Amino acid sequence: MADELKRRLFHASTSIIPVLYLLDVLTWAQLGTLMLVASGGTILIEAVRLFTPLDLWIFEKLTREYEQDALAGYALGVFSITVVVLAFGPPIGVPAILMLTIGDPVSGLLGSDTLRTVKHPRSLAAMFVISLIIAWPFLPPVAAAVAALGAMVADGVKPRISGFVIDDNLTIPIVAGFAAYIGVEFMPTVV
Repeated sequence: MADELKRRLFHASTSIIPVLYLLDVLTWAQLGTLMLVASGGTILIEAVRLFTPLDLWIFEKLTREYEQDALAGYALGVFSITVVVLAFGPPIGVPAILMLTIGDPVSGLLGSDTLRTVKHPRSLAAMFVISLIIAWPFLPPVAAAVAALGAMVADGVKPRISGFVIDDNLTIPIVAGFAAYIGVEFMPTVV
């Protein structure tokens, strides 16, 4: 349980990424460059972790058992955040990232440690509410609700492709971002 809490705290600490933009430390374009560099560094770290005998304690603490021979969840999160920063502007990108970095750890704490195809309803509801609260200041209400629904589905449903579980660290920001985009572009705004 202690390792799981450490993983969730590390996960939440990555909220610094959009905060750097919100505090005007970096422009959105600079954040994109930072994420491209982070993705490159992540590829190197994962190559070392997966293809060399080097076994660092941090690999054990921040990866789950099922990640031992596959890309770790943190790496998938870095890649998905990079996609979101490059694909969308801040009004969509910031909440999509925060849905991963804040919503996912909280809904995970409310769920069980078992890998289920669909999460417990309590976790689904928590993810939706947290994501809606996150999106509300950035998006029109309908787009915020659609983005929150996308994040909830991406977090709560674990599809398998050829026996591999598609990790929600990869899907939450991307699905939420595209859902927000659809909400902004194609749905009426409600005040």
